Amino acid sequence: MKYTFKTWFIGNFFYTSVKPYLEQKNISDPAIRNIKAEFKQITLRAKDMSQSNLVSSYLMGIFFIAMNRHTGLSAEENYKVIESAVSSSKLFKKGLGTAEDYLDEKKMPQRRKWAEESHRLRNENNWVVDVLPKCADFDYGMDYSECGICKICRDEGCPEIAKYLCRLDYVMADMLGVKLVRTTTVAEGGEVCDFRYSLKK
Repeated sequence: MKYTFKTWFIGNFFYTSVKPYLEQKNISDPAIRNIKAEFKQITLRAKDMSQSNLVSSYLMGIFFIAMNRHTGLSAEENYKVIESAVSSSKLFKKGLGTAEDYLDEKKMPQRRKWAEESHRLRNENNWVVDVLPKCADFDYGMDYSECGICKICRDEGCPEIAKYLCRLDYVMADMLGVKLVRTTTVAEGGEVCDFRYSLKK
């Protein structure tokens, strides 16, 4: 994967966001800097993915792998760090947008096109998704049958840590102001990740 300005920017966002929380846990400055270097190294050898709307998620997976290699903390502890960093970030919240915008039915044609393209797998580490329109049970649904984060974790020999980042989906849903219901994930052996979003009442 190319290490572009966008790639650097996203990695730097996670780096500056988690750094204060790692310092609170007495992680040394050299170890924290090693995370940044490792992020770049993993990115450069990572298989490409062509879904621009999920590049940030893919790079977050890469950053989490780098954290787990250099902090000396458990995967659970590293997850708590990145959860705290994301939850407290005004920039991250702004990037998510609003619940109304996310659940806007006018976006369905574009999302159906994205889903169709995902099944053609132009790049090996893409996500594969089917989108589900609004119904009586939810306002917007997605079934992911393949996950880019699971794939990069597998490629890097640590498939067991992908499941931790699944939990961030609930954090992001809460920041958006939407309710997420999910019963299974690919990271934990399910056939799909069944996202069901509804506007909070």
